[in-house]
Amino acid sequence: MTYDDGEPPERVYKIAHAKSIDGISWEKEGRQIIVDRLNAEECQALPTIIKIEQRYHMFFCYREARDFRRNLSRGYRIGYAFSDDLIEWTREDESVGICLSEDGWDSEMQCYPHVFEMDGEVFLLYNGNEFGRFGFGLARLEK
Repeated sequence: MTYDDGEPPERVYKIAHAKSIDGISWEKEGRQIIVDRLNAEECQALPTIIKIEQRYHMFFCYREARDFRRNLSRGYRIGYAFSDDLIEWTREDESVGICLSEDGWDSEMQCYPHVFEMDGEVFLLYNGNEFGRFGFGLARLEK
């Protein structure tokens, strides 16, 4: 199968929910927990979650399903969602607080986020252009 532009389709993946008692055997629910923002073929990847006070915060990356390697406007961006129960999530990408730079190492792509707490501060690591080839960033949450 190919698209109208002759390119083969990329794999489309979504963030879903699963449960495990032992961390080995998993029960998949089979439902997408983060709504699509771009279109039904939006690819979502690498969720990372942190609990701050009584709310869970998820950072993930998302992109268009095809032509994202050549067409920079279709590349990875960092998404954000929050939940009070780890089951129902509200997507609110505008609250990430990080936009593409005007130029430089993260002006075309931001991907593979990882959120963590250290010494009472919350940080977000992420890769820049070409999946991190030109650098990675460390952002600190401002409260």
